[in-house]
Parts: sequence; structure tokens; C-alpha cells
Amino acid sequence: MSKLSVNINKFATLRNARGGNNPNLMQIAIDCERFGADGITVHPRPDERHIRYEDIAMLKEVVHTEFNIEGNPKEQKFIDLVLAHKPTQVTLVPDAGNQLT
Repeated sequence: MSKLSVNINKFATLRNARGGNNPNLMQIAIDCERFGADGITVHPRPDERHIRYEDIAMLKEVVHTEFNIEGNPKEQKFIDLVLAHKPTQVTLVPDAGNQLT
């Protein structure tokens, strides 16, 4: 059976553009799980234009399904993040440093 993991990066982009904490990523993750998602996916990037590295610790506390962190294994900051927070799954995305998407 297929499973649904919701990537919440675009919600983070919207929050970052607005400033503050609207929309609230923690509440979005909680709601996604409550509505049936099997996991939450994030892809922090070095410039933090989506998920911020500081979001990961807070999300780790509220995500009770699979927590998937995507990122570039060539970046030590990403490796350190994964080792510090030990998500359920890690998806390696070896993109170019200047890649937009």
C-alpha cells in the first residue's frame, strides 16, 4: 500500500516571506498527521529559504509518524543535522550548490 509523506517546505517558504510564525509549521505537521499523513518530509537548504535548521528540533518533538529529512550529503551542516536529530528516514539529494529546486 502506498503511504503519504507531506513535504511542508512550501509552508515554510510562506512563513519566511511573511515573517513571524504564520503559518505555524508545528501545527501544520500535527494537522497533516491528524488528517492521515503517514509522515512529514522537510528539505532544509543551506540558505534556509524553506525549512530552517532550527525548525528540525521542534518538528522532531511533534512528528509522531515517519520524519524524513532530505538534503545534500556533500554538506557537512546537513550531515551534522541528521546525526543530531536522528530522523526516521534520510533522503540523500546530491544537488548542485546553486540549484534552485
